[in-house]
Amino acid sequence: MESPTAPYYLLLGATAMLTALGLVMVLSASAVTSYVASGSSFTVFKNQAIFATIGVVLAVLAARTPLRIWKALGAPLFLVALGLQMLVFTGLGVTVNGNTNWIRVGGFTAQPSELGKLALVLLAASVFTMKRKRLMEFKHVVIPVIPAALLLIGLVMAGHDLGTTLVLVSILGVILFVAGIRLRIFAIAAAVAAVAVLALVTTSGNRMGRISTWIAGCSSSQADGCWQRVHGEYALADGGWWGVGLGASREKWGWVPEAHNDFIFAILGEELGLPGTITVVGLYAVIAYACYRLIATSKDFFVRLATAGVMTWIMVQAIVNICSVLGLLPIIGVPLPLVSQGGSQLVSSLIALGMLMSFARNEPECKAALAQRPKLVRRTRAILPTGRGGK
Repeated sequence: MESPTAPYYLLLGATAMLTALGLVMVLSASAVTSYVASGSSFTVFKNQAIFATIGVVLAVLAARTPLRIWKALGAPLFLVALGLQMLVFTGLGVTVNGNTNWIRVGGFTAQPSELGKLALVLLAASVFTMKRKRLMEFKHVVIPVIPAALLLIGLVMAGHDLGTTLVLVSILGVILFVAGIRLRIFAIAAAVAAVAVLALVTTSGNRMGRISTWIAGCSSSQADGCWQRVHGEYALADGGWWGVGLGASREKWGWVPEAHNDFIFAILGEELGLPGTITVVGLYAVIAYACYRLIATSKDFFVRLATAGVMTWIMVQAIVNICSVLGLLPIIGVPLPLVSQGGSQLVSSLIALGMLMSFARNEPECKAALAQRPKLVRRTRAILPTGRGGK
């Protein structure tokens, strides 16, 4: 764990395991509803597998991308993300469960706000790196990052996507904190964000209903707003210690809404039991630890800020999703990163984690250690017997 290559291999291993486990669970959780909708149990899984393949290829490319390119991508990528987010409010926009946060071109559906998360991370990290010596001044903190971020967040809020709004606000807040701005400026930004989120909640009867249900509790699944929450808890309870077995979930037979998406953690707990849920939580903890190591050891200010932003993105989504399923938070509606069904979130998360692998690979000590690996392999092969009798 003290090796300079540890952050790279921890990120690589945890990302690969979560992606593979996600594909397995999407297949299991979606099999029934997919068969009812299309006549095939594999329709949703095939789409997810295609996006996983695309995401893995892009993650490999991201891991090989030089640091200078990531530093230059912030502004262009942010403008692209803004343009795509604006298309949500045109004829290309698609509304799902009350949220208008998707665009559809032909048979292809995408969620622009997922690209917006990565774009916000890169924009804030690159601008704050350039202004590092002037971050004690209010105007240099605000311009241009805060107005740009508020524009993106405002567009997402206009689509009534509270979950993504919370993630974007969290990303911006943590990057500001890690950048070391004055606490007074940070407090003002936090207050504005809190007021905005509060307004978004109070102006929606659906969201207020979810919060009221969370506070008051559910006496039965028939109570208003309780069906999904109660059946998610039923799934976890049915799983018990060791689970009912992979593919044997009962709640996925139309009882838990969004079983292969927002509530996939409930199906995972039902089928794989406590070992399955602890494994998932542990893998997210591994990603968080690898990010912490990278932030603590890197001497590049941009790497520290961008890593903090991505870590916040992944961890906030994971915590909110898992706590919503467990009943510790209201049902907000964010996917479980790398595990839930959803092509946009899977591809964007893999690219972001691939970027962190690029940062880890390019740390001087890690780079030197990885460069020595082929030499060590050749030396090992030279001293090992290669034929019968050691010849």
